[in-house]
Amino acid sequence: MLKDITLGQYFPGDSVVHRLDPRVKLVWVVFYIAALFQATGLASYGVMVLVTAGCVGLSHVPPKALVKGLKPILIIIVLTAVLNLFYTVGTPVVQIWKLTITYEGIARAFFMVIRIVMLICGTFLLTYTTAPVALTDGLELLLGPLKKLRVPVHEMSMMMSMALRFIPTLIEETDKIMSAQKARGADFESGNLLQRAKALLPILVPLFVSAFRRADELAVAMESRCYHGGEGRTRMKQLKFAGADYAALALGVLLVAGMIGLRVMGL
Repeated sequence: MLKDITLGQYFPGDSVVHRLDPRVKLVWVVFYIAALFQATGLASYGVMVLVTAGCVGLSHVPPKALVKGLKPILIIIVLTAVLNLFYTVGTPVVQIWKLTITYEGIARAFFMVIRIVMLICGTFLLTYTTAPVALTDGLELLLGPLKKLRVPVHEMSMMMSMALRFIPTLIEETDKIMSAQKARGADFESGNLLQRAKALLPILVPLFVSAFRRADELAVAMESRCYHGGEGRTRMKQLKFAGADYAALALGVLLVAGMIGLRVMGL
């Protein structure tokens, strides 16, 4: 299960999506989420499915990586579907004890599941196609105007990128600790909820120790390279907008406008 968590991973490539400016991809994620929440009917959801499939195809990211990323939240998806299925008022279809399934509930559950799946896949493409360093630079430049309000933009961007960068590392470390504990006879699957929670203590303690050790090593490495924050810091690669970036932004604006139009028409 832990190996199925792909958040924070980066898939190197030379696709159109990989070459886009990270600032454009960050803005596009905002456009994508805004457009997705404007979807109300079959036509609008169909457009979003095509847009999502097109982005995945252009990124050349393996679809199985997106499927693996959905596995950890499968319980949330199922729970959302069940709640919408049984607790939506409308025309009854089937009645199970005191619970009633309605036509409206079926439609709402279907659309809600599709929305969550597209939301996860669309946002995961940001980290899949953007290197952590590029993501940090893009976020810092995008939030640059906030520096006038004395907001520590650079520090915030650095912390976010490092957090994303170390998610796969901590997952791998957790998997190794669990394997070692199982080899010593530990059981993490039997018993009630409280017993399972207690069984996780032998994992959490060494995991926290490992995390603090890695944080200390990272701090020493940054200090040895004379890192002192964003003041006077230069970049090896300067971010510049190209024609594809302007085209992507224009498509994002058109997508949001189109979805608003479909919502107004009830589609």
